[in-house]
Amino acid sequence: MSSIEVLPELKQIIGALLFAAKKPLTAKEIHKVLVDAGASYGGPYEQFAGIKEDEVMASVEELKNELPHGGTGLCIAEVAHGYRLQNEINCGPWVRTLLDKDHNARLSKPALETLAIIAYRQPILRSEIESVRGVAVDQVLRNLVEMQLVKVTGRSDLPGRPWLFGTTQRFLEHFGLRSLEEMPGMEELKRMEKPERTKTFPAMEKELELRAEQAATEDDDESGEFEEAD
Repeated sequence: MSSIEVLPELKQIIGALLFAAKKPLTAKEIHKVLVDAGASYGGPYEQFAGIKEDEVMASVEELKNELPHGGTGLCIAEVAHGYRLQNEINCGPWVRTLLDKDHNARLSKPALETLAIIAYRQPILRSEIESVRGVAVDQVLRNLVEMQLVKVTGRSDLPGRPWLFGTTQRFLEHFGLRSLEEMPGMEELKRMEKPERTKTFPAMEKELELRAEQAATEDDDESGEFEEAD
């Protein structure tokens, strides 16, 4: 038997990394893993340490193109400035049934309204959110922060230095967005000075909800993170 170890191709390594990762990986992060593995294991593994980021991206694209033809039910999506291995959209109903995702991950209407306002108007004050929605948002906002969809981004210069809120990396992952620029209706909203009520947001909220339905389900532990916000 030969003592020569057969190493995988770069795209195989990338596929394994995306499968094992708990979050989307950027080309830079994948490249760092290759360098660190070469330094740790040495020998034949060092050859991958010399691979450039553009070669990583080329292999990701190659893998992305091959997966749909393999009949695996998996694909690679660009999400939150990185790459994620996920189920194909048409397999979603079965995956959601397995993970009970429809129950655990669906956002309530008040939560989705609040999240849409924050996403399109960030950084934004709590008082500004309430001005748009017309109701208090303390509990909804607290729930969104606990879900890691919203975070404090700083303080306003207004008296009392109130907190400013914005969306998180987890928000991009949850809705399957590569960046905030991909949000539906962003250009239209930029042209609007001050929407008086949430009636300007329904179409955008619906699109976000559809994106969340289509976004990849992750592992079973992550599927339990989201509970309906009131």
